[in-house]
Amino acid sequence: MEPWKILLVDDEADFAVTLAERLRLRGLTVETAFDGEQALEKIEQDLPRIVVLDVMMPGLGGMEVLQRVREDHPDLPVILLTGHGSTRDGIEGMRMGAFDYLMKPIKIEELVKKIEEALGGGQ
Repeated sequence: MEPWKILLVDDEADFAVTLAERLRLRGLTVETAFDGEQALEKIEQDLPRIVVLDVMMPGLGGMEVLQRVREDHPDLPVILLTGHGSTRDGIEGMRMGAFDYLMKPIKIEELVKKIEEALGGGQ
């Protein structure tokens, strides 16, 4: 079976590239997007199995991306990444249909566990 395809969306390119590489080392297939518009384009071009989405991004922010994903792909799981010590956006995102949220800095093991939970178990 093919590994899960994850779309990782974060405007902090160094963070996104490093996190994507760490997920790849665990056997996952990861695509990156560095802003909300790029994320929506990639979702339309080749639907991932799950989206890991930063909330705080300039331009098209994570909450708006989440709203559009819910409208167009209501079954696509989204895990939010929130920073700045605030859980408010994460809780609001879950109310809007996100699977869950994690606070930055994230632990890779915790993210992998959330991905597995969102996708219902094994690859």
